[in-house]
Amino acid sequence: MADSQETNAHGSSSTGEKVVIKKYANRRLYNTASSSYVTLEHLSEMVKQGVDFVVYDAKTNEDITRTVLTQIIFEEESQGQSLLPIQFLRQLIGFYGNSMQAFLPSYLELSLSSFTQQQERLRTQLSSLGQTVGQTGGVANYEEQIRQNLQLFDRAMKMFSPFAYVPNTATRNEEPTPAAPATKGDTGGDESLTLLRKQMAEMQAQLDKLAKG
Repeated sequence: MADSQETNAHGSSSTGEKVVIKKYANRRLYNTASSSYVTLEHLSEMVKQGVDFVVYDAKTNEDITRTVLTQIIFEEESQGQSLLPIQFLRQLIGFYGNSMQAFLPSYLELSLSSFTQQQERLRTQLSSLGQTVGQTGGVANYEEQIRQNLQLFDRAMKMFSPFAYVPNTATRNEEPTPAAPATKGDTGGDESLTLLRKQMAEMQAQLDKLAKG
């Protein structure tokens, strides 16, 4: 008799629910949907196929999905599939404990989501790079849009915390411009937060425009 909840080759249920993966003390990963043990390579393929899953520690029932996904990235990078530039990794590490740490995840997620939405168009541009660069700017237009998004992010972060954040365009010898002295009627943090929200909204609009382009 067939199971009431069918699964595909990757062990994802036909109902669209998240696949539950359990990790045991011996580091083995068990796919509860397909009733089989899997490897990080299998999970990597599931991600690429758009299969949504969550990983729990079998003993504590703690959600360790983030840790496992990070392990997948580590495995890919160690095998020569390098996507993360060294400078990017250094900058990313620098944000841990930084006052701007809370804003970075949303920014990275928005940027990567925009890139994912238009990757087919980018592939087309790359495939005809020889003809399009001279005519329409090709990927150069895309890179320019990225630079504009980064500038928006830099301005937003600087407005929110002029002393804690210095854009990457600053040289070693440059010093951050001190903020103007606060007056009695200055609302301080409220104005900074309003400006930040405005800048983030502008950045979102730019990303939406890029995705629709």
